[in-house]
Amino acid sequence: MLLKMKNTIVKYGTYGIITGFLVFTFHLIIGIDNFDYSTNEILGYLSIFLSLSFIYFAIKHYRDNVNNGVVSIGKGIVIGVLISLLVGTGIGIADFIYTKFINPDFFSNYEEMLRNQGREDEIIEMSSSFAALFMLVLVTIIGFIISLVSSLFLQRK
Repeated sequence: MLLKMKNTIVKYGTYGIITGFLVFTFHLIIGIDNFDYSTNEILGYLSIFLSLSFIYFAIKHYRDNVNNGVVSIGKGIVIGVLISLLVGTGIGIADFIYTKFINPDFFSNYEEMLRNQGREDEIIEMSSSFAALFMLVLVTIIGFIISLVSSLFLQRK
């Protein structure tokens, strides 16, 4: 049973990672420089939520096809959080590559934009590694919430 749960996590986590990379790549192709930071932030959160939407489908798949129509809240959360860690790692890697190699001026440009808007109090020192770690944590937290809601909705005893 543990192997089938692992297979579900890897399968749907991979779907989430692929979705994240596709949305991120699409975002780069249509021109990340064509949008302001607020629009890019919204598109970033959209890619996170699209990538994490596979949590619901993974829990449902596990319940209906692997575990004889039963899933507890705890198992649903475990499945969802592990998928979140996979997706968060993928998004973190994409963020690292973008800020380190594709747009190494990203942090200085963002800091300049905050200064121009009089929002100096929001400036924090960032590096590509820290940003990647931040994305991993953020995606995992959002994934936990989605896992909890999905598990509550899909639970069957």
